Amino acid sequence: MTSAAPFVDELWAALGGAPTMLGHLSVRGEGDLPSAYRVTDLAVASIGVAALAAAELVGADSAPAVTVDRGLASAWFGSAVDPVGWTLPPVWDPLARNYRTRDGWIRLHTNAPHHRSAALAVLAVEGDFFAVNRAVGGWAADELESAIVEAGGCAAALRSPEQWLAHPQGSAVAKEPLLDWRSGSRGAEGERWRMTPARPLAGLRILDLTRVVAGPVATRFLAGLGAEVLRIDPPGWDEDAIVPNMTLGKRTARLDASTPAGRERLSALIASADVLVHGYRNGALEGLGFGAAERQQLRPGLIDVSLDAYGFTGPWSGRRGFDSLVQMSSGIAEHGMGWGRSDEPTPLPVQALDHASGYLLAAAVLRGLVLQRGDRLGRSVRTSLARVAQTLIGGGELPLDGPLVPRSGPTEPLDTEWGPAMMLRPPVEIVGTEIAFPRGPRALGADDPAWD
Repeated sequence: MTSAAPFVDELWAALGGAPTMLGHLSVRGEGDLPSAYRVTDLAVASIGVAALAAAELVGADSAPAVTVDRGLASAWFGSAVDPVGWTLPPVWDPLARNYRTRDGWIRLHTNAPHHRSAALAVLAVEGDFFAVNRAVGGWAADELESAIVEAGGCAAALRSPEQWLAHPQGSAVAKEPLLDWRSGSRGAEGERWRMTPARPLAGLRILDLTRVVAGPVATRFLAGLGAEVLRIDPPGWDEDAIVPNMTLGKRTARLDASTPAGRERLSALIASADVLVHGYRNGALEGLGFGAAERQQLRPGLIDVSLDAYGFTGPWSGRRGFDSLVQMSSGIAEHGMGWGRSDEPTPLPVQALDHASGYLLAAAVLRGLVLQRGDRLGRSVRTSLARVAQTLIGGGELPLDGPLVPRSGPTEPLDTEWGPAMMLRPPVEIVGTEIAFPRGPRALGADDPAWD
């Protein structure tokens, strides 16, 4: 059986789902976000397969019907929580933007202070846009990209889709599966988890070691199904502009895993978790003594899902990256220039790689739980923003003659510690299952690093 929605078959196959489940999924609404690529279709598909995996967990042969709303799916790929009577800080640092080099374009990602400092040190200027702009103009794009990355910063030169596929990293990513599945250790289901159709993940403990967008989107969706999500951040880290969107339904805490006490606490949290979601670069957890084998040893039966920016093989497998940078590297922003008849890199209208990756990770967790009920094995699953970008590009261009999807939708009031807000209604319905967030968003580090 195949679905009528683009990308759904590919994503569901990557999850190892039975084709017969596709008959439970339907889509309502029409229209697309304005984009060179099929962003709304990717939103519908990624949210759809996550909900389909939840429906399968509730009852395989008698699984409930799943309906995705195109407009709400598009809107949740932007902001789901909007302030009322108060404002959020700007999403981007003033220096985080595209710059023209002597032979092309480059994007600097300077939101994190240490990434900003690295870029400025390479350019040998202070934090002034005009000085940065002048300095960047004297560099070749590839050379500046390499210099900033080597200094511990984040940057991406503009490449076309063809240049990316010819690049050693693009070639490596093209050979990777959309989801890389590996069996883990044998272990029991979570002792506190009591699956019910209304709240299928109630009592399931999820340790969230992710930041910014993709990983937090995954754990937010799982929290909406009732999971107990504990997000851990290091001291000093913050992302003020997106915290209300990314901490919805979760508890938040801090610990320093570089200290003996921090490592001991993290070890105890992993050992008592049912699911681990993490987004560290390759080798980062290994460097702290928490490699894949160690994690499965600490918690036999652990469902362990992760992502990185540029894939798990190839010369850039350990490179820092973000959605906006992967769009530059993979050819999305370059292709957007022609589509938009612009002389500057043109990104997607939303951070679709982040959001789609997040829902795909959530679906992998749910499918892992389904499989675990049969064989009692944990699972290790991973993907990357670059591999999701390849899927989006592979879906082809979006025709320009269709209607546009609304950028908003029905909302409901939400209390936050910053003030009142409005939250979009969930973008998907699962018959008999509630997607809800009894716990409102909270600041990072608001709780102790311990389970409820």
